[in-house]
Amino acid sequence: MAYRRTGAAPQCNFVAQDNIWKKYIASELEAAKRWSQKWGFLTTPLEELIKDEKKEKTKPKIQLPEHLQIRPVTPIEKYIKVNPSPPVPKTTQGFIGWRSAVPELELERGFQIQSCKGSFFKDLKWPCEPSD
Repeated sequence: MAYRRTGAAPQCNFVAQDNIWKKYIASELEAAKRWSQKWGFLTTPLEELIKDEKKEKTKPKIQLPEHLQIRPVTPIEKYIKVNPSPPVPKTTQGFIGWRSAVPELELERGFQIQSCKGSFFKDLKWPCEPSD
């Protein structure tokens, strides 16, 4: 006969549940005894495991030919000269373009924008100077 839901819990077999619990405990104890045989290497300290790897043989230094040796680094001050900046303006109006107005700093240099496909000015046959 099928179990019908009437709100009451089915009757429990306490002896069967107790036997299941005893088997579970017995298997846990047996696994605890076997653990050291299977996984005991995990308890070995790391230093003991890698002590052979630390003893690396030192390689002899080989003198490279002169054309393969790396030259010492040249200080950047030899190639780049930085001049001191003019004093900072006191007003925000003077702050705009204050460095580009000094000719010694050479912030703006005369150059032309060139494109590989040709210049817009060339296509229209205009002069290369900026227009208004």
